[in-house]
Amino acid sequence: MSLTAARGPFGADPAGRFSSPLPKNLVFVEPHPRRIQALLGDDVVIDTESALMVHRVGRPLAYVFPADLVIDLPHEPEPEAPGYVHVPWDAVDTWIEEGRRLVSYPPNPYHRVDCRPTTRRLVVSIADTTLVDTDDTVVLFETSLEPKLYVNKSAVLADVLRPSSTTSYCNYKGESMYWSAHLDDVVVEDVAWSYEAPLPESQPISGFLSFDPTLVDVIATLPPAAG
Repeated sequence: MSLTAARGPFGADPAGRFSSPLPKNLVFVEPHPRRIQALLGDDVVIDTESALMVHRVGRPLAYVFPADLVIDLPHEPEPEAPGYVHVPWDAVDTWIEEGRRLVSYPPNPYHRVDCRPTTRRLVVSIADTTLVDTDDTVVLFETSLEPKLYVNKSAVLADVLRPSSTTSYCNYKGESMYWSAHLDDVVVEDVAWSYEAPLPESQPISGFLSFDPTLVDVIATLPPAAG
């Protein structure tokens, strides 16, 4: 979703700019030479390396397939790729790309996750209580999104965070769990999240916490300049 979502080049609030205005309703179609499989129950109903990927402003990223591969599945033609058709995501039970099960959407070939150790200082507080104050952090750069700082659980004020029932899934980082803050009689739900068993590209944040700046006060600062 990186080209058309968030601050991607075709998104509603792009981080950069083009030298000339883009045409309205711009569509980008490209080969996607990865093995895509779709299953209904245990039956493989799509298995191909001939999919195309369609980037369309205002629409989720989508695969399209040669029409003769999906005769028995619901589908609709892709006007920008004659001979190719869309299959609704929920028309099958499981989507797999190169052996990795997908959730909700195809992974974008332009999406990247970089996790780097840093000395950026992170201060997190609720009212007058400081939950985090450390410069031992990991910064996660993710395409089209603002950078996020993660910290080891040992850097968080003890006995404040408790697991909540909220979970989510990212095709680039894996399954996340959420944490709520308990301060005396005050509970702030889902103030932080962590990836306890992240996908390989996100291993440096395994078990680390990041905080939602809309729910708690988050201050992140760069280290002093050298020299």
